[in-house]
Amino acid sequence: MPSLSVNIDHVATLRQARLESFPDPVQAAAAVELGGADGITVHVRHDRRHITDRDVQLLRATVKTELTVEMAAADDLVRLMVRMRPDQVTLVPELKGEVTTMSGIDLLKERSRLGSVVQRLKKARIRVSTFIEPDIAQVEAAARLGADVVELNTDRYSRGWTRGRRLLDEIVTAGRTADKAGLVVHVGHGLGYRNVVPVLKERSAAGYSIGFAIVARAVFVGLQRAVEEMKRTMEVYS
Repeated sequence: MPSLSVNIDHVATLRQARLESFPDPVQAAAAVELGGADGITVHVRHDRRHITDRDVQLLRATVKTELTVEMAAADDLVRLMVRMRPDQVTLVPELKGEVTTMSGIDLLKERSRLGSVVQRLKKARIRVSTFIEPDIAQVEAAARLGADVVELNTDRYSRGWTRGRRLLDEIVTAGRTADKAGLVVHVGHGLGYRNVVPVLKERSAAGYSIGFAIVARAVFVGLQRAVEEMKRTMEVYS
């Protein structure tokens, strides 16, 4: 069965909305793991608008599964990750003022700049993933770059999944290309309890990164149960 890494950024967003000390993402991570998740994901942004350095430090000390940190390929963030040593770093683009990450990083344009970043992270024994569009050229660029994992952006699929197979087929084709290139395939962005099912049925991804849908469901049923429900969906359809 594929793995599930739960993004808990939105727990930190709620905390920061009132500049309080709660709800604590570290406590949220514990509930997520009790629900059966295989990993925890957080996004460290330049402005630290939700996840803070303190959060990452405590998560690194307490997470029992796998800790993934999403971040831009910036020198200060690379230095921070080399010091904190998450299990995986996922390189993502970051635009000033964006609500959430909407598009994948363009490896064809950024390859020369990203090469040293990837090597520094791998030298620190951190697995490196790149968040990219489900495009064969981007997958091939990730392989040349030396990435270990590709996370295929499912945003367009998640918005248009009821209008035919074309967007799903893009993900499947890119996933198979990545697998043949020796890359581990993850998918994420906008996936929820319903639209994840067709992706699961294709069995073309080893890992799923899901956050907002689970945290939103947790408002009504609690975080542990929300994760359990997603894991049950994955068990049934994968």
